[in-house]
Amino acid sequence: MVHIPRWQVVLIILIVLAGFVYASPNLLGSKQAEDLPGWVPHQQVNLGLDLRGGSYLLIEVDLPSVFEEDRENLVEELRSAMSQRGIQASGWGLFGLEAGFTLNDPEDSGRARQAIVELIPRLLDVDVDDGVFRVALSEQAIQERSTAVVNQAIEVIRRRIDETGTKEPSIQRHGEDRILIQLPGVDDPERIKALIGQTAVLSFRFVHDSLGTGGRLPPSVELLEADDPGPGEPEAYPVSKRVMVSGDRLVDAQATFQDGLPVVSFSFDTVGAQRFGQATTENVRRLFAIVLDDKVISAPQIREPILGGRGVISGTFTVEEAQDLALLLRAGALPAPLSYLEERTVGPGLGADSIRAGEIAAVLGLVFVVIFMAAIYGLFGAMAAAALLVNLVLLLAALSVLQATLTLPGIAGIVLTIGMAVDANVLIFERIREEMRNGRGPVTAVDAGYRRALSTIMDSNLTTLIAALLLFNFGSGPIKGFAVTLAIGLLTSMFSAIMLTRSLVVLWLRQRKPDTLAI
Repeated sequence: MVHIPRWQVVLIILIVLAGFVYASPNLLGSKQAEDLPGWVPHQQVNLGLDLRGGSYLLIEVDLPSVFEEDRENLVEELRSAMSQRGIQASGWGLFGLEAGFTLNDPEDSGRARQAIVELIPRLLDVDVDDGVFRVALSEQAIQERSTAVVNQAIEVIRRRIDETGTKEPSIQRHGEDRILIQLPGVDDPERIKALIGQTAVLSFRFVHDSLGTGGRLPPSVELLEADDPGPGEPEAYPVSKRVMVSGDRLVDAQATFQDGLPVVSFSFDTVGAQRFGQATTENVRRLFAIVLDDKVISAPQIREPILGGRGVISGTFTVEEAQDLALLLRAGALPAPLSYLEERTVGPGLGADSIRAGEIAAVLGLVFVVIFMAAIYGLFGAMAAAALLVNLVLLLAALSVLQATLTLPGIAGIVLTIGMAVDANVLIFERIREEMRNGRGPVTAVDAGYRRALSTIMDSNLTTLIAALLLFNFGSGPIKGFAVTLAIGLLTSMFSAIMLTRSLVVLWLRQRKPDTLAI
């Protein structure tokens, strides 16, 4: 144990130097770090919501509305399935949580059941009583659908928030139908809420030329409000229910300017471009409505065929409104409405107070540990204290490289790591003392102390590391922050205690060759 190969010495030096290099950007401001040359590490530790300030949102996904729509669609699918098999039925409709119909000929029950199984790719519970069918989604189908809807909502929310440039947002599922969002550094939560909550279902439809007799709307037409009508523009438009092109065919949307006014330019995929080109070719001079969440945001006239799969949405937009609309169209539509259950805002002043309190706790803990080690173990304790400082640098460097988010519990993990980091040195030094009392010389006492304490150190740190991994896997939010700093701190403390401190001790032994150890 007192012989250290040259390659190991080089490796220790390189790791320590890398730690200082990757930790150093945290001494600079965020703007100064971003201005560093590309070849210089510039990652800084991300501060969590409780340290940096920001917004905390708890959102509920409206799953009942999704299943209501699914049941309505199920009625149409059942009707189509019966029609394809030539089975006559009546009494179509919804009965509570079930879709139902009645066969004109009860003898067709077997064929109807087979049609449902073959033609509808869903997990369904089918109940038949004398030709009366009641069909509902099975528990497994409901569970799978719920999970898919919430996961899709999380993904859409993540894309929308990422587009705003928010750094290190935390977006995670919370229970069956809730989503927890933490947005560090967000100073305009209302805008974020507006972006998150908007369903953003886009469609392109034709404006109907005229109303039916007596001013009544034909069955294929609906009256939709204008989103923000300008002077001389109608308050509502009679719009065809038939969708010319749906928004899911968009591949890009960007805010730009046309004639000095903010607009949103968009482009379709191949299929969408073909449909849009054909529709505009056949309907020159007609008005077509651009409908977003059942409101007409623009109704321009088709002056000529649009064949390139590109177009422009114009209106009375501000620059920010055009940017937000483009963002929503790029991110896609939410699968269900959202409602806000809880909202909290953490001011940056409170976060600064938390950082200051954490710094004071860390410095005091470090000072007391250094004093204790130097007083009890003398020069060896001073070496352990130096290794402890390097340990903190390596911990900070690892958090920076991993782009981990530091929270207030994470600071608690760092303070705990300071105390635990010297545990290994205490075990080793006490073992060396015991060997000295048994009559061993300095070199053999140090060798036996490190060798015999190693297994105890590995066992104690391994059990703590397992606990940290379990906290990270099953915990959420602040618990994960504590687990991350604790786990990284354990790894860096083992390096500093077993490799770095031992190297300092061996180097001192080789240079001084003492007859006894003052430990």
